[in-house]
Formats: sequence, C-alpha cells, structure tokens
Amino acid sequence: MADYQSEPISSTFGARISGLDLAAPIDRETVDSLVEDLIRYRVLVVPGQKLEHADHIRVSRLFGPLDVYPVSKYVVPEYPEVLTISNIFENGSPIGLYDGDEQEEWHTDYSFKKVMSKASMLYSVIAPEVGGDTLFADTTAAYDELSDDLKDRIKGLRAVHSMAHLVAEELKTNPHKKPLTPEELERTPDIEQPLVRAHPVTGRESLLLGSMIISEIVGLDPAESTALLDELHAHATADRYVYRHHWEVGDLVIWDNQATMHTRTPCDSKRHQRLLYRTTVM
Repeated sequence: MADYQSEPISSTFGARISGLDLAAPIDRETVDSLVEDLIRYRVLVVPGQKLEHADHIRVSRLFGPLDVYPVSKYVVPEYPEVLTISNIFENGSPIGLYDGDEQEEWHTDYSFKKVMSKASMLYSVIAPEVGGDTLFADTTAAYDELSDDLKDRIKGLRAVHSMAHLVAEELKTNPHKKPLTPEELERTPDIEQPLVRAHPVTGRESLLLGSMIISEIVGLDPAESTALLDELHAHATADRYVYRHHWEVGDLVIWDNQATMHTRTPCDSKRHQRLLYRTTVM
C-alpha cells in the first residue's frame, strides 16, 4: 500500500496529500496510487515539498511525457521542460510567463492543440500573501449536473479554440502581452474541440470550455454562441464546483487537464511577488 494519505478538500473533487516526500525516490506502488488518485480526485495538493528542477521533472515524468514550452525565454535554462510563471520584473520585463495583474482566464492547458495536455504540475517557490490564488473548476461534476435539456442541446456541438482570439482578448487588459507574429499564428491555427469530451480513462464526460480562447460555437450565430457559452461558464464556475488554492511555498499542485479547468485570481505585482514552476504532461 502506498505510504501517504489523501483527504478530500471540496464537495465534488480535489484531495490533499500528506506523508509524501517527492524529492525522495518513489516506488512503483506509490506511483500507481498517485496516478489513480489524480484520476479519482482530478486535483491533488501536495504541500511541504522541497523540489529542485530535476526532481520536478522526474516526478512529472511518472505521469507521462513532458512538453517543452515554445517560448524559450520563459523556460528554465538547462531544464526546458520547466516553465517559469511569475509577476516579478527585471529590467522592465517579467522573468516568466505573466498574464497581467488583473486578468482572470478560465482555461484548460493546451486546448488549442489537437492533442491536449494530460496533466499539469505547478510548484510554488515565492507565494504572495494576497492574491494570485489558483481556482480550479470541476467541469466533470458540472457536466453531470446539467439539465437533461441542456445536455441534449450541446451534444455534438464544437467550439473554435483560437490563440489569435485569446491574445486579442489579453491585449485589452495586459500591456505586456505581445501580438502573435505571423510565424506564431501559422504554428497555432484555430482548432475545433467538442464542448463535451469523454475522459480517456474513466469515460466520464466533462465540459471543455475557455473564457477567452473560444471564439465561437460552430454553426451558431454570434449572439446565440455567446449566450450559450456564458450560460455554460456561469454553471461550471459556480461555487459548488470550484476549489480555491491559496499558495504556500513548497506547494505542488497536480491537476487533470482532461477533467477540469483553472484560472488565477488578480495579484498586485508591485506589492506581492509570485514565482512558480510548471511542467506539462502530454
């Protein structure tokens, strides 16, 4: 039996893991148990860790192959699988991926790719006292509890996930965001994704949404598309389906991108610094 404990942290999903030191070697039984717990709970909070970048990568690879973030200035030198996420500025520029102080963008990592991310692992090194929390939405339970009429209405519908649309929306509130270059636009074409997807392991259906990356629902006029997306987002992000994680130094949070979505809350970068490192399992 794996030598750690898991305790549910919200009404529909999420668990806090205790008694686990991820800097130490992990046996196969513990790995299998963690994978099962991630599928069961969809979000795992593992506090009190002391991870070097090599540890972070090693643990992440237990869940699958890792992505290398395409913007090299945001990855850790010598560890390209590790993405820096931060609101800390040096010489007038953020040292990592930075979405502005006020922006909240519900999303699933890599929904703009044909093959989306399986899981993400975010590790906290500098934690703000105020703001910069991460909100997770249980899009699986949210789908389960839709009305039958709404389930019938969205069955088979597809939405356009557009990096061009996302960046255009981000530019409205984040002056540090840069428009996509012609080359970046060519590498990230719009892609259609189902509004409802089935988990590849459990078969459970969940909503696949995104508050800024979805430009339209295929086949609906703009007004109907916007109204339906607003209705689904309001439902999926209701308090019942949301876990709010306030970061402490040493927290590692692992989430299943195939069954959830997430966003960050506002954070005043002039008063509260934030530094995290993320790996992305494909």
